[in-house]
Amino acid sequence: MAGQVELTERLLDYVRSVSLRDDEILRDLIAETALMPALNAMVTMPEEAQMLALLVGLTGADQVLEIGTFTGYSTLCMARALPPGGRIVTCDVSERWTKVASRYWTRAGVADRIELRLGDGAETMSKLLTERGPETFDLVFIDADKTGYAHYYEQALVHLRVGGLVVLDNTLYVGRVADPEADDPDTMAIRALNASLHGDKRVDLSMLVMADGITLARKNKVN
Repeated sequence: MAGQVELTERLLDYVRSVSLRDDEILRDLIAETALMPALNAMVTMPEEAQMLALLVGLTGADQVLEIGTFTGYSTLCMARALPPGGRIVTCDVSERWTKVASRYWTRAGVADRIELRLGDGAETMSKLLTERGPETFDLVFIDADKTGYAHYYEQALVHLRVGGLVVLDNTLYVGRVADPEADDPDTMAIRALNASLHGDKRVDLSMLVMADGITLARKNKVN
């Protein structure tokens, strides 16, 4: 049986040529984000954002929560995939980055589907729980500070309906999770979360070996 294919630049270009369906707005957003050299790596890969949009449709999600907005690429893709009346709540700590995001949401005609909340992600999730109660979201996408992932994940399970989906980005963390000598706080946090997810019977689980590692956790009926 064939093993994992090595993803070379040539192969990635091929995949994008036959699968990626971006447009001028998305390409312009990527290009503007690329002008932030120290932060460019934080933008969601186009094929990952396209997969997120597909997951929104597959799960029938009309209420989405996103932890970590940055310049709003993934937000835009998921907002486009929402059904009529659907809404995405996205939160970030940066007014500077999200101002960029807001311009592109408006340009794409989806700003009315997006509610941006500035502030600490954990605090925002806590406020949403007070405002809306539990199990009111269909999909939660987590792509924020890595040391906060475990807390975001636990809160996400409270916010999600049964059958809802948590999507966690960067769960391979540039391969550092498999390096026993990597002991920085971010790597250790992701490594610990991956280990705990493996034994978490509250969810059905799959880690996808694409981008920087994407983990899907579907909330089941066991609490």
